[in-house]
Amino acid sequence: EVPVVESGGGAVQAGGSLRLSCAAPGVILDNYNIGWFRQAPKKAREGILCIKRYNGSTYSADSVKGRFTIARDNAKNLLYLQMNNLKPEDTAVYYCAIDLLNNCLRDYARLWGQGTHVTVSA
Repeated sequence: EVPVVESGGGAVQAGGSLRLSCAAPGVILDNYNIGWFRQAPKKAREGILCIKRYNGSTYSADSVKGRFTIARDNAKNLLYLQMNNLKPEDTAVYYCAIDLLNNCLRDYARLWGQGTHVTVSA
């Protein structure tokens, strides 16, 4: 099993920013559809941002559009999630996911990280 490791979670006040990172040694991220998902307490996991393998196109859920961005650093083989203007409803466990479906916001991935907690206080 290939390890997928997220980092950068934590607690922040509303309006603040955080950047999450994802590393997957042994997996060339540029070869796959990759993205970020999150699961808030008592809610289903949702895809929030993903980036396509072939052309680098990105897709965003409406809930984070305009506030969160996804970026892939091919030189470092890392995936990032930049979260700005955070809101209390963004509180969730955030997961990095690798090898997604063509509809890359759908809840499926061959590889999942263990998740990192993000807590946003009012």
